Amino acid sequence: MDLVDQLRAFVATAQAGSFTAAGEQLGLSNRLTSKYVAELETRLGVRLFQRTTRRVGLTPSGADLLARAPALLDDLDALLGEVSEGSRGFSGVIRVSAPVTFGEVYVTGMLERFARANPNLSFDLRLDDRYVDLASDGIDLAFRLGRSEMLSLKMKRMGAWRAVLVASPDYIAANGAPQTPEDLEGHACILDTNRAQPRRWVFERDGQQIVRQVQGRFHVNSARAAVELARRGMGLAYVPRFALHAALAEGAVTALMGDHEGESGPVSAVYLEGRALPRKIRALIDFAAEDITRADIL
Repeated sequence: MDLVDQLRAFVATAQAGSFTAAGEQLGLSNRLTSKYVAELETRLGVRLFQRTTRRVGLTPSGADLLARAPALLDDLDALLGEVSEGSRGFSGVIRVSAPVTFGEVYVTGMLERFARANPNLSFDLRLDDRYVDLASDGIDLAFRLGRSEMLSLKMKRMGAWRAVLVASPDYIAANGAPQTPEDLEGHACILDTNRAQPRRWVFERDGQQIVRQVQGRFHVNSARAAVELARRGMGLAYVPRFALHAALAEGAVTALMGDHEGESGPVSAVYLEGRALPRKIRALIDFAAEDITRADIL
C-alpha cells in the first residue's frame, strides 16, 4: 500500500478522532481507513493509536508523527501542484483559519472573490477564536487579530483593526451620549469576553492613553452579538470597526466620542516558518493584502 495514502489516513484519523470521521473526510470506509493506519503501524513497527470502542487517542509515537506528517503531506501536494500549475493554474485545497466574526464578516467574502479567479482551487475555512496550531491542524494560512509571539510563524501585516464605541439612536435618546471616557461610568456597557480584558476599555486623545473600567449586564463572546445588543438599545458596544460595517451603514448604531481614538491592533496573515511557501498560498496572501484595502473593512 502507498505510504502517502497511509499517512493521509493517519493524519485524518488523528485530527478527526475516529476512523469513521476520518473515512468520511477522505471518502473512504472506516474499515479501509483503519486498514491503512494498521499497515502504517506495521511498516513503522510502532503503535500510533490507543484504540477504544468510541475513540482513538495518540500514543507518544503517534504524537511525534502528527507533529510533522501534515507539513510533509502539504509539501508533497504543493510540489505536485506547482509542477502542473504552469499549464492549468492553481489547484488543490487551501486550509484557512480565522477568528469567527472576522471570518464571517470579511474572510468568507474574500475567499469567494479569490475562488472566482481560481476555479480549480478548493477551500477549507475553519472559524475559531482560539489561536489554532497550524502544524497539527494542517492549516496553510491563518488570519489573526493582535500580536503573536510564536517564533514558528511568519507574518504579513494586512492592516490594523480599531475599536469604535457605538450605541443605538434609541439608547442615546433615552440615556444621552458619553462625551469622554469618564462618562462611561453612568452607562450600560456590553462586554465582549473575547477581549483579553473585557472590562478594560482603552482610548487615546492627543497622544494620551485613557483607561476606564466598565460594568455591564451583558457579557458575550462575540463582537457581532455585542453589536446586535447595541442595535436593540441594550447599551454601549466597544468593538472592532469591521464588526460594525453594516450596522453603521444602516444607521442602526451611531459612533460616539469621535474625538477619542479607540484601541487598535494588527491584522495579519500568518503561516509556518521554515517551509517553502506554495505559490497558491503566496497568491492568496497577496490577493488578501490588496482586497482588504479595497473592502475598507478595518
